[in-house]
Amino acid sequence: MSAARTIRRVGFRKWYERELLQSHANLVLVLFASIGLLAGFEIYDRNAPPLDQLQVLGSILASVLVGVFALRRYLYLLSHAEFVADQAICQRCDAYGRFDLLEERNDPARLRVRCRGCEHVWEIHL
Repeated sequence: MSAARTIRRVGFRKWYERELLQSHANLVLVLFASIGLLAGFEIYDRNAPPLDQLQVLGSILASVLVGVFALRRYLYLLSHAEFVADQAICQRCDAYGRFDLLEERNDPARLRVRCRGCEHVWEIHL
């Protein structure tokens, strides 16, 4: 679901909270992948049969791939949420996240918003 639709449905603060929770869930996945990687190195044995060695190397490779994907996703979600949150402050009255979305534009990368306190209008780039 697009960020604009989600913000319209649940509000900016809930959207921001969900983005942070989702990004930190990926950070936990990085932690688990790191544990799996270290466990794979621990159980690897050069004297084991070749099939067992391949299984351990496969699990090490899977841990690396999952960890890299989760780290990239964590950094993307966190930076995107912070980028949008930096724009959610009214320049006139310094209200944070207290705005209403105005009309839908055909550009989904921009939100036109109006402050609930002072009626100031500005754009948020997604």
